[in-house]
Amino acid sequence: MDYKYIEQLLERYWQGETTLQEEAILRAFFSQDDVPASLMKYKSLFDCGLQEETLGDDFDARILDSIGEDEKEPKAKVVSWSSRLMPLFKAAAVVAILLTIGNAAQAPWNYGWDNPQDEYAKYRQQQVDTVNILSPVQAENVTDTVAAPKPEESSYIE
Repeated sequence: MDYKYIEQLLERYWQGETTLQEEAILRAFFSQDDVPASLMKYKSLFDCGLQEETLGDDFDARILDSIGEDEKEPKAKVVSWSSRLMPLFKAAAVVAILLTIGNAAQAPWNYGWDNPQDEYAKYRQQQVDTVNILSPVQAENVTDTVAAPKPEESSYIE
C-alpha cells in the first residue's frame, strides 16, 4: 500500500500548514492497528484517542475546591469622588511640577550669561551710584547757612 499522502500530510504538519480536517485524517490513520513500521514512530503523537472528553457540569466547583476557594460572586467596589478624581489631581501635580522646573531652567537665559568681569564692574558702579544718591540725603540734616565770623576774630592782618 502507498502511504505517500500520509507522508505529505506529515510534512505539512511539521511545517504547520495542515488544516483541522487533515489533522483529523492523521489521527484516524494512526489510530488503526495496521500502521506501517516506517510510520510507527509517529503513532504515539497522533493516537490520543478519538473519544471526546467532556468536563462536566461540576468542573468549576471541583477546580475551585482543589485550589481552596469558594464560588462566590465578586463584590462591588465602592468608588468615592476623591478616588475617581485622583488621576486628575495627579496629572495636575505633574503639570505644575513640569512648569516649575521649566521656569527654573529658563531663568538663566532670561538674565543672560555675561562676562564675570563686566558683572563685577556693573556691581561696583551700582555701589558708587548708591553712595552718590545717599550723600545728599544725609547732608539734608546739616544747615546750609554760612556761619558769620565771630567779632573777636579779625579778618584783617595788622
